[in-house]
Amino acid sequence: MTHKVELDRRGCIGAGACAAVAPEYWEMKADGKPDLIGGTQKENEFQEREFPDKDLNMILESGKVCPVNAILIWQNGKKIWPEQK
Repeated sequence: MTHKVELDRRGCIGAGACAAVAPEYWEMKADGKPDLIGGTQKENEFQEREFPDKDLNMILESGKVCPVNAILIWQNGKKIWPEQK
């Protein structure tokens, strides 16, 4: 399966919970917001990275602890986090 995580740095408030849960993927920067380690920069301050199936639970947890849903998670082209209401 193909998994991808995206970070919307514009919407991020710098809580740091993602870095606490998954330090292998998130690094806090001097501006108080995280960068996606190994991620590529997209337009409008979005960063993205593919990740292996074995890391799905850790990445999902980092998305769930984000208080502003600035982390988006995709599986096979379908957004799985944040969940649709």
